[in-house]
Amino acid sequence: MFESKYSKVLTIILVIVIIAIVGLLGFLGYDYYQNYIVTKNTSDFVDNFQGDIEDGNVTNEENNLEGNETNPFDEIKAPEANSSSSSSSNKRKTYKGFGVLGTIEIPATNLKYPVLEKVTKSSIEAAVARLYPSSGELNEPYNTVIIGHNYRNGLFFSNNKKLNVGDKIYITDNNGNKKTYTIYNKFETTPEDTSFYQRDTGGVPEITLSTCTDDSKARLILFAKAE
Repeated sequence: MFESKYSKVLTIILVIVIIAIVGLLGFLGYDYYQNYIVTKNTSDFVDNFQGDIEDGNVTNEENNLEGNETNPFDEIKAPEANSSSSSSSNKRKTYKGFGVLGTIEIPATNLKYPVLEKVTKSSIEAAVARLYPSSGELNEPYNTVIIGHNYRNGLFFSNNKKLNVGDKIYITDNNGNKKTYTIYNKFETTPEDTSFYQRDTGGVPEITLSTCTDDSKARLILFAKAE
């Protein structure tokens, strides 16, 4: 009788373990599938991006979320940009209903994403987005801050920690111009630090990539300058 009860307990434990394994495999499979779909969609968009050659006006209906959503990075709002640069065209391609400023490619981490115009909860769940300045285009002679999530699963800026000084970043703007940027600084700072946003670039286009550290307690920052 004791052996029978012991056998039942082992059977129950085995069933629980099997269910747990199946559940874990299902979760990992779903996560892999989601990563594959997002990566494929963004890569295809980047590969086909040629700038503002089509009528891609963003309607109020397409951006109806943007007026109501709060910026998940409110604690690091950028100051107003002192730039005379403005959008060169009213035309704007869209991705997932968000206006696109251009694209970013980082060969060292196999990253390819559209750079969206605005940071909202939904926009940075679809791609990466321009946080600073609040207007203007990419590849202009000032610092542009691009922000992205670190989901620690390879999506968005999750692999920025693997980048090093000297690595290349390619930015294509809405005029179809593609510039090469070289990373020259990498550091961590507090979520509230915006002191480096409005920095003097000496008239040379620069970009700053910003994402959370793996423990979400700080920001990982990368400075890159156009060649």
